[in-house]
Amino acid sequence: MANEVQTHPDEASMTGLMRGIINDIGDLIRQELKFARTEMKADLRKSRDAAAVLALGAGAALLGAILLALMLVYLLKFVSLPAGETEPGLPLWACYGIVSAVFLVIGSAVTYMGYSMFRSVNPLPDETAQTVKENVQWIANSK
Repeated sequence: MANEVQTHPDEASMTGLMRGIINDIGDLIRQELKFARTEMKADLRKSRDAAAVLALGAGAALLGAILLALMLVYLLKFVSLPAGETEPGLPLWACYGIVSAVFLVIGSAVTYMGYSMFRSVNPLPDETAQTVKENVQWIANSK
């Protein structure tokens, strides 16, 4: 055929090899991106489910804590009654203050623990980052 360009066989095979390498690198990058997307979706799904359960548990615990606090206030008022008298030893506002201070201390400690746990969470796709790093090292060392 008159339109075909004649190339040296070594050039043709070298061009084919380079084209194959470039195509393989492109495929590898696409697969790594797909893997990262899948890994991030799975992590997001787990986080969403955990947050929903945590919110339900926190709501139930909050209601229980409010009712417990009210019960403790009246228990403290009852316990502070001197024997045989109807006038309380501690005023009701003091009972509320003592119980709320206890809950504030406990709540602050639990909040700090939760904050510490949140700081240790890594939302990045670690497995994908590791495989990309290995692929880059392999490509760099294969030259």
